[in-house]
Amino acid sequence: MSSKLLSASILSADLSHLADQIKEAELAGVDWIHVDVMDGAFVPTITMGPVIVEACRRVTDLPLDVHLMVNNPSRHIVDFINAGANILTIHIEACPDIRADLSNIRSHGCKAGIVLNPDTSPSTINSVFDIVDLVLVMSVFPGASGQSFLQNSLEKISQIHRDLESINSKAQIEVDGGVNLENIKSISDAGADVFVAATAIFRSPLGIHNAVKSLKSALK
Repeated sequence: MSSKLLSASILSADLSHLADQIKEAELAGVDWIHVDVMDGAFVPTITMGPVIVEACRRVTDLPLDVHLMVNNPSRHIVDFINAGANILTIHIEACPDIRADLSNIRSHGCKAGIVLNPDTSPSTINSVFDIVDLVLVMSVFPGASGQSFLQNSLEKISQIHRDLESINSKAQIEVDGGVNLENIKSISDAGADVFVAATAIFRSPLGIHNAVKSLKSALK
């Protein structure tokens, strides 16, 4: 598995100063920029579309880690890749043909990830491990930032880590939801490789720069 990476979720950023906040996070050392896309159907909230991904692409060369929390994501794959996504993750719960959708993402030169909600069994995704670059474990129920990390996610992360190792997969495990300075080390120890942080970066009392530095230090 690769070194540990920090993905800054702009869901908690001040969108009126998005470019500045992305730049500050980048200078502090984040590895990816995470964009949460919600359609108001798969989850109750409506958030960002391809235009926000395009805006992020104009202000950073960091990988754009785009998480589609939408029904039937096959309709939107090409739009988000054309907007600048480097990694596109889609939910097992939202895809009638998950293998076809993952293959479509990869066919466009984009990394493909599969996402599972807290109440979805890890066994549901084993059959597509051969075509995923990333497994995203939701450690809160998707729909809003600022929720608390669900502790039973640690065993799920460990199980997926074991399952990937058993087939010598190079896929990374990403964790999204309630990641903060207090729990990031235990999430790492469970087998995670990539850590999505929203509130813990963009709304930290430490400020963006010091928050990123502290999270990165906790991973060393």
